[in-house]
Amino acid sequence: MYLKLGKPLLDFVLSLIGLLLLSPLLVLISVSLFLIHKSNPIFFQVRIGQFGKKFTVYKFKTIKDNGQSHSFLKLLRKTKIDEFPQLINVLKGEMSLVGPRPDVPGYYDLLKGEARNILKLKPGLTGYASLKFANEESVLSQQKEPLKYNDEVIFPQKVKLNLQYYQNVSLLFDLKILLKTILLPFQN
Repeated sequence: MYLKLGKPLLDFVLSLIGLLLLSPLLVLISVSLFLIHKSNPIFFQVRIGQFGKKFTVYKFKTIKDNGQSHSFLKLLRKTKIDEFPQLINVLKGEMSLVGPRPDVPGYYDLLKGEARNILKLKPGLTGYASLKFANEESVLSQQKEPLKYNDEVIFPQKVKLNLQYYQNVSLLFDLKILLKTILLPFQN
C-alpha cells in the first residue's frame, strides 16, 4: 500500500515543497554556475530507472568543460547541493526521494536473479546505500584502480544494501533515511 500510494504522494508533496522553498537558492546557484561555465548550469545524464527504463537525470554542473574545478563547484559537490535539481525528476515521477541511487547503464540494468528486485523501486535522491557510501568519492580517489574497486567492492555492497531497503521499505524507514540525509552535512 505504501509503495503504490503513500510513497508517490509523499514524493510529490515533499519535492514540490522542496522546490518552492529552495527556488531562490536554486536560481542563485544557476546564475552563479552560468557565470562560471558560460553555458547551461545543468548537467544531463542518462541513468537507469524503475524497471530498467532509461531516463535523464538533472544535476548542477560541478566540473568545467576543461576538466578543472572551482572552489564553489567543489562545495556544491561536497554538500550534495549539486543533486537538488533531481527534485524535478522526483516531481516528474522518474525518481523517489528515497531509493537506490540511479546509476549509469551497465550496472543495475545488468543485475540477475533476486538482485533485479531493486529495479522494482524508483531510484532515489538519497538512499540506504548512499548513506553508507556518503564518502564514496573520497574512497575511490584513494584507489589505484577506482573503476575496478567500484565494480568489485562498492557496487556489490550497494546491491546488498539496496536489497535490504527493498525488503524493508516503509514510511518510517524512508523518514529515517531522509532525516539522516539532511543531517549528513552537519556531521564531522
